[in-house]
Amino acid sequence: MVFLLPIIAVFVGFYAVPLAQTVYFSFTDFNGFSSDIHLVGLANYETIFTDSSLLTGLGFTLMFAIATTVLITVTAIPLAIMLNKKFLGRSLARSIFFFLGVPSLAILGLVWQYIFSPLNSGALNSALRALGLEPVPWLADSQLARICVIFVAVWAAVGWHATLYLAYMQAIPADLYEQSQVDGATGRQQFFHITLPQLVPAIVVSSFLLITGGLRVYDLPYAMTKGGPGHATNTITQSIIMKGLSQSDYGVGSALAVLFTLACLGVIAAQLRLAGSVSRRFA
Repeated sequence: MVFLLPIIAVFVGFYAVPLAQTVYFSFTDFNGFSSDIHLVGLANYETIFTDSSLLTGLGFTLMFAIATTVLITVTAIPLAIMLNKKFLGRSLARSIFFFLGVPSLAILGLVWQYIFSPLNSGALNSALRALGLEPVPWLADSQLARICVIFVAVWAAVGWHATLYLAYMQAIPADLYEQSQVDGATGRQQFFHITLPQLVPAIVVSSFLLITGGLRVYDLPYAMTKGGPGHATNTITQSIIMKGLSQSDYGVGSALAVLFTLACLGVIAAQLRLAGSVSRRFA
């Protein structure tokens, strides 16, 4: 028990105490500087549900988390199957897809911000003009900006998750495929009855990482669009930072952080429950 004391102290000091302070501040008018703090009840929470920019950030955060999880999963599994086959340059292809996700999302966001820039300096619009086509306001249109941010997130993460699926595929006993071929199974039947059930643990791990990462995303949308145009690509994490630090409204920022934490816990609990039932189904 004595050996656990340092761990407990770190947990209390860096997690429990700040969490308790955040919950307390969410019921006050604390601005981050003044010691004159007053309780305001649920006023901060009411502000959240009446502020359109915060609700837009919540909607985009959920959209981002769900869209990236689905798109990366349905793209990474076929990519892993392709990389698992024997072909010339397979090792190089595996390395290329894996290293796509090595740079930080902030750096990737800046690079793709230049590529998608709606100005004449944008690489993609320059190419379109060279082909005689009209430039497209990639990051100046709300819907296009959201699509571009989600596209870059998928592009950056699909290689890493494909590598994860590839590792699980290589652990599948070859005897299962050989026996199924003897029984006359087609490639489609092998995928749905052998490969996919064996990949369930990998899908659980991958989707858990994608959902949790998507819910707390900040650096990629901020680097590409600063949350714009308007508040189209604003995220909950960015809203918390802007309210608490930039606008010195710690009360609303703390209330938003509390609600966001509860929402994340609910999503994670539901995901773990679903993952458990799926794992038992294919066990």
